[in-house]
Parts: sequence; structure tokens; C-alpha cells
Amino acid sequence: MKGFLAVVLLGGAVIGGAAFAQSTQPADRAAPAATSQPADVALKGNWRASKLMGLNVYNEANEKLGDINELLVDKSGKINAVVIGIGGFLGMGEHDIAVSIDKLKFVEEPVRTSSTGTSTTARDTTTGAAAPTTTNRTTSDWVPDHAVMSGNKEQLKALPQFKYSDYN
Repeated sequence: MKGFLAVVLLGGAVIGGAAFAQSTQPADRAAPAATSQPADVALKGNWRASKLMGLNVYNEANEKLGDINELLVDKSGKINAVVIGIGGFLGMGEHDIAVSIDKLKFVEEPVRTSSTGTSTTARDTTTGAAAPTTTNRTTSDWVPDHAVMSGNKEQLKALPQFKYSDYN
């Protein structure tokens, strides 16, 4: 009987101690109050960096130059350069170049083809100003459709090749 009473008292102490240890948080440790502006409104107009990877890059004549392989970011988070793979097929024979991000204009609408003709806007990365282009699709808040930069494949292949090993 004494053993049974000891087990009951010990079990009660363990359960009661755990319940007693749980208490309400002081007001200064409570979760921060919600802001008056929802986060999705504050972030509207931003793009996801992960969605920029693989983004096609065209010239003003709507000729595909290549695609974005990498974004080079400094310690403060500023994008210093964009590595673009020019030419090649499935990564083979591709010539990587690094250009400053201000050389690109990100366009939120598809590349104009001979079958499309609706007027829309592109966003200039340096000023944020709109630049005209054409398309037949609606915009996405989280990813541009493609990027535009001056030049053609031959001119860009003539630029020095970017090698990651040169900067490690």
C-alpha cells in the first residue's frame, strides 16, 4: 500500500509540476502586433530571385541571346552582376558573361511574335520607368517574363568569358 501511495504522489508531483511550469508570457515577450499594412501589399511589384534564374534574355529584335544563370550579390544584398549563358544547347558550349544588372530591362509580358500585337510595358531596372513593348498576356507580380539587353549573340560571345574559378 505504501508503494502504491508513493507512486501516486510522485506521479501527481510530476504532472502538477509540468502544469505549474506553464504560465502566460509577460506582455513584453508577446508576439509583435500586426501592422496596419499587409505584407503582400508592401511587397507588391517585387520579383522572386529564384524565378529570375533561367529567365530568357532577348535583344531588341526579339532574338534570344541566352538565359540568366546566376545573380551575383554583395554582402549588403545588392545585385552587382548577372551571369548570362550565351548560346549553347542544354548548357553545352555555353559562353557565360557577367553584366551589370542595369544593362538589363525586365519585361513582364511575353516576347512579341508576329501573331501578337497588344501594347504593354517593361520595367527599366535602373529607373523603374516603363518602357513600351508588346504582348498578349497579363502580368505576374512575382516574376518577369524575360529580360532585354542590347547586342547580338556574336557581340556578346566576343565579351570576356565569366569563370567562377577566377573569383573563388
